[in-house]
Amino acid sequence: MENLFSLKGKVALVTGASYGIGFAIASAYAGAGATIVFNEINGELLEKGLSAYRAAGLAAHGYVCDVTDEEQVNDMVARIEREVGTTDILVNNAGIIRRIPMHEMSAAEFRKVIDIDLNGPFIVSKAVLPGMMKKGGGKIIHICSMMSELGRETVSAYTAAKGGLKMLTRNMASEYGAYNIQCNGIGPGYIATPQTAPLRQPQPDGSPHPFDRFILARTPAARWGTTADLEGPAIFLASAASDFVNGHILYVDGGLLAYIGKQP
Repeated sequence: MENLFSLKGKVALVTGASYGIGFAIASAYAGAGATIVFNEINGELLEKGLSAYRAAGLAAHGYVCDVTDEEQVNDMVARIEREVGTTDILVNNAGIIRRIPMHEMSAAEFRKVIDIDLNGPFIVSKAVLPGMMKKGGGKIIHICSMMSELGRETVSAYTAAKGGLKMLTRNMASEYGAYNIQCNGIGPGYIATPQTAPLRQPQPDGSPHPFDRFILARTPAARWGTTADLEGPAIFLASAASDFVNGHILYVDGGLLAYIGKQP
């Protein structure tokens, strides 16, 4: 059973993994035996990530690369193959969100989100696929979202990108399954990270933040998720345990998508 979930000898590329969800997934992969590679868009974030891995006692290979720049991505993947090895596992984690009402959002702002959250996974996946095909297998995991299924105010670009990413996941599974390449997605629920901390801070009078109350009421688990909640699912989808799982979006949301919510 340990061998079924082992990532020993695998090279795992996790994009945007200097902190947060990407860092947690990459760290879990290291614990399962994988060699970790990650990228960041600039040197400052890259050094921050390398320091975090060192502090955790983990070895990681870092590269500066913009996932929306096809030339940079191709160069990075070629360097990884020369310096570390062929990528066995790719996690397309890098992403952004812009919370702007749609009628106030510029086309340029919309395109920026689409470019990073949807075009980026396409570009990075396209770069690693030939190596996986030649090697005879691989795992590609897209970090989707509940917004792959649901809408919400102010996130039109994000929902469009994540909905597209869900369908890209399914199409890649269809197109490359015969090469023993599995492409699946993880859809995190609301996760307690530094980025969501303002939404969980008590109000000046000590009462819970309204959004915090909303999430707790909509989640059967009655709590926010943690990055640790994503580690097991991420290892499963990267390991031999999921060799016949393809085109699936695994929602890790405490049951939120299954629940209509409490009656007022």
